[in-house]
Amino acid sequence: MRVFVTGATGFIGRAVTGDLIAHGHQVIGLARSDDAASALRQAGVEPHRGGLHDLESLRRAADAADGVIHLAFTFSLSELPLRRLMGVFLGGLPGSIPARAMGAIMQTDRLAIDALGGALRGSDRPLVTAFGVMGLAAAGQRAALPAAETDGPNPASPGYGRALNEQAVDVWAARGVRASVVRLAPSVHGDGDKGLVPQLITVARKRGEAIYVGDGENRWSGVHRQDAAALFRLALEKGAAGARYHGVADEGVPFGSIAALIGHRLGVPVRSRTLAEANRQLGWFGPFIAVDNPASSIRTQHDLGWRPTGPALLPDLDRDSYFAT
Repeated sequence: MRVFVTGATGFIGRAVTGDLIAHGHQVIGLARSDDAASALRQAGVEPHRGGLHDLESLRRAADAADGVIHLAFTFSLSELPLRRLMGVFLGGLPGSIPARAMGAIMQTDRLAIDALGGALRGSDRPLVTAFGVMGLAAAGQRAALPAAETDGPNPASPGYGRALNEQAVDVWAARGVRASVVRLAPSVHGDGDKGLVPQLITVARKRGEAIYVGDGENRWSGVHRQDAAALFRLALEKGAAGARYHGVADEGVPFGSIAALIGHRLGVPVRSRTLAEANRQLGWFGPFIAVDNPASSIRTQHDLGWRPTGPALLPDLDRDSYFAT
């Protein structure tokens, strides 16, 4: 297949493009800069210049491809078109700026999905998008069962805003696109990780303590980046229209155990905090460390033949590369 990948230079994207090439696919990667284009060429990927806001560029690349994997996502307000940026800061009361900012960010992702889906409409070509299992977990509630592929986004989740864009996938699945979703664990771990756990390590080093909320028994799922990469390829090759697949290897690791490992590695105390205290320390992702988010990939493994083989979450985090300054 000739596969167009957005986010091809990112932590997960590099693993995905490498896995695709290793399995005989030709890869075209979205490049926003000359440096990104050069890095893609060195990795054996054909660069396609453009960005998430350049919808015509996305359409052209998708139209010329046999399939698309959409990984790119940005929280950067500075990348918004001027009109939307003004709407964030001048479109209402100051207290509503965070909500308007999140809405603008979600709109960027939705418009990109629609541009890619529109180019593939009626062709039965695959469009695989990335979301998170965190969007299924209710804040402040202990999960009775691990989240399953058939579960829908939960309005009580701190990840609900992004999860709402799963609806765009259903729209294009109904319009002749083999569109599917890969929901990733909150920790996609491995060399080069810049996600939530490295951010927690940075905060713990700065503040001199590693924290968890309450009793620390709320659970996070995890998956190694190479296993996640293989799953995106399998969804591209064999995924069904409208399907949800779970990129989960560890179903549920107590968050207190993650905090304990960070504290041990940094030589700092490990302390329980209230949710309000966690929010003050961690800002926007404070609520995420309190969420009980076990998740299952049983159906994914059955339907796609996916078998995660990478290291488990805690042993992989317990390496010098995660704690190098």
